[in-house]
Amino acid sequence: MELQRCEEQGLQERKGQKRKLEEEIQEDRDATPLPTGDARRALLAEVTAQVKVLDSAFSWHESDRAAAKRATHVLAELAKNEEVVNVIVEGGAIPALVKHLQAPLSDEGDLSLKPFEHEVEKGSAFALGLLAVKPEHQQLIVDSGALSHLVNLLRRHKDSSTSRAVISVIRRAADAITNLAHENSSIKTRVRMEGGIPPLVELLEFTDTKVQRAAAGALRTLAFKNDENKNQIVECNALPTLISMLRSDDAAIHYEAVGVIGNLVHSSPNIKKEVLAAGALQPVIGLLTSCCSESQREAALLLGQFAATDSDCKVHIVQRGAVRPLIEMLHSPDIQLKEMSAFALGRLAQDTHNQAGIAHMGGLVPLLKLLDSKNGSLQHNAAFALYGLADNEDNVSDFIRVGGVQRLQDGEFIVQATKDCVAKTLKRLEEKIHGRVLNHLLYLMRVAEKPVQRRVAFALAHLCSPDDQRTIFIDNNGLELLLGLLGSTNPKQQLDGAVALYKLANKAMTLSPMDAAPPSPTPQVYLGEQYVNNATLSDVTFLVEGRRFYAHRICLLASSDAFRAMFDGGYRVSSLLWCFNVPVGCPSSSRSVPRVSFPLGVREKDARDIEIPNIRWEVFELMMRFIYTGSVDVSLDIAQDLLGAADQYLLEGLKRLCEYTIAQDVTLDNVSSMYELSEAFHAISLRHTCILFILEHFSQLSDRPGHSHLIQRIIPEIRNYFAKALTNPNPHNQRP
Repeated sequence: MELQRCEEQGLQERKGQKRKLEEEIQEDRDATPLPTGDARRALLAEVTAQVKVLDSAFSWHESDRAAAKRATHVLAELAKNEEVVNVIVEGGAIPALVKHLQAPLSDEGDLSLKPFEHEVEKGSAFALGLLAVKPEHQQLIVDSGALSHLVNLLRRHKDSSTSRAVISVIRRAADAITNLAHENSSIKTRVRMEGGIPPLVELLEFTDTKVQRAAAGALRTLAFKNDENKNQIVECNALPTLISMLRSDDAAIHYEAVGVIGNLVHSSPNIKKEVLAAGALQPVIGLLTSCCSESQREAALLLGQFAATDSDCKVHIVQRGAVRPLIEMLHSPDIQLKEMSAFALGRLAQDTHNQAGIAHMGGLVPLLKLLDSKNGSLQHNAAFALYGLADNEDNVSDFIRVGGVQRLQDGEFIVQATKDCVAKTLKRLEEKIHGRVLNHLLYLMRVAEKPVQRRVAFALAHLCSPDDQRTIFIDNNGLELLLGLLGSTNPKQQLDGAVALYKLANKAMTLSPMDAAPPSPTPQVYLGEQYVNNATLSDVTFLVEGRRFYAHRICLLASSDAFRAMFDGGYRVSSLLWCFNVPVGCPSSSRSVPRVSFPLGVREKDARDIEIPNIRWEVFELMMRFIYTGSVDVSLDIAQDLLGAADQYLLEGLKRLCEYTIAQDVTLDNVSSMYELSEAFHAISLRHTCILFILEHFSQLSDRPGHSHLIQRIIPEIRNYFAKALTNPNPHNQRP
């Protein structure tokens, strides 16, 4: 069902051809504005006068015929301007014109030469065809009895010689039927019921090519979305003649013929089989190289419809040489021509035997370029064709080598169906990244030119299995290729690198480093909440901001190496002057730097009261609470100060809790300073969160001051991060 929906999105609805019968209008004639006031009254008076002439001049008298001819000509000339058509109808022209679609009665046995024979009827048909351009007038004309007279005019050649006048009246009658039936299902049916289809089919073989074209145009309109009309056209044996017309050197002839056949086969599988059996396939393929772009377009659409018949038909179309001209059409400046060729290629590409051939003949690149189109139908047809090509393993490497994955990832797709189709295409490609396909891609990553190597690395970051990441990005240098993109001076390459690395990071981990706060890395027993700042059994007191904090050495000794170094008597405090937030060699911070300081030479085990300068009471109290209980709620307003204390006293569990809290507040505005904070306090998890945030929001950060410097600065850390992430399933549990 999903495949069917994709195909239906690409199928273009055929429309009946609406002739405006303006062959006699000069191309440079300016349209007359809608008449108002006096001009409208004058026009209405003119129409009324001509209608009176028609009403009073219905005889074979030469003067009457001449007057009627002039009247139909005047009305037709006026009707060429659509803006005045309503005024003409208002003036009562339709009944008068319909009356003159038939010749006046003549005396029985009268064989005399008739004045202006066929000329008045031709002028009436021409004028009515022009009035029928407006849909609201179609039914009015039919209700006035025009159809039966028009059908009779189609047979005029049987009762007289095929003079120029006869040819003209037949053509005007066919054109009028075309306009009357345009997008009007009930009138299409009325034409059939009036017997209009058989004479139109006969006229396909008429000697005059303009009559052939007019008859084909009418049949094309009558066949559109009308099954009964389709069946009667086929039953009248129209197919052999239509197929012969496909081979005509006259572009206008084969354009109309391919249009009729297209409307006959649309949504009619049985007729489609009859058309193919009658030998239409090869001449339709031949039209792909026609000098007439309209015929090319119709032929491509028809081939797409043929290709839906069965798999064998798809193969036959390719074997008979359709692919190359269809691909050439993808380069045309004609949007509709590209749309139809992409549609046909999309249908053909659903067959396994055709997929590699279409790609081999150069179909991939132009189809990928069409994804940038602002035309929704063209974009979707190209996407559907690519969906088919992606199903063949032999195409995957070429797909990736020419940058297909980037285009699928970057595309701005207009309709949801196209987005769905692109997602399925990427999924198809992903399913094929193994075995010989993966081996060939790894080969390209080693030996191809640098741009191709980077495209392959980018694609594999999006498509490869997590099980293959180490092989691709560590063992075969894929990580360095992505870092090369990130470190490029080209903004698009930088963005590609960031997007790929972020995708790779998500695949490499089942849990993000900051998705949850980890437990303390050192299992231990805690004294409990009741002993926090409790003088009972206290054997050491800290002085913080002039206030005493009662503690217990045994608890402190068990909490970290920092306190063990203080209290075991083996080190002088002068050797333990840790910098609170700026380790030696790290960039300076604007925050104050409290230090633990004691008189030189005094051993910690002999000290009863220990002064802790430059640290707030709230921070110290919360740190001690963690030491005694193993957990605390870290609020954002205190997290950074507490992180510094945890880093100074080597409290890894508390440090990670602080990192987790701070990480929730990383934003576009502060990510740079947060990264500096992570460096200052050796906050590995926070650093990784900042890296992932920068990669995820790369495009939003790229225009900010200092961004390029930040990227160059973090590339070594990104390398270290991925080196661990791709070799360990839980990199957030590791310290570098």
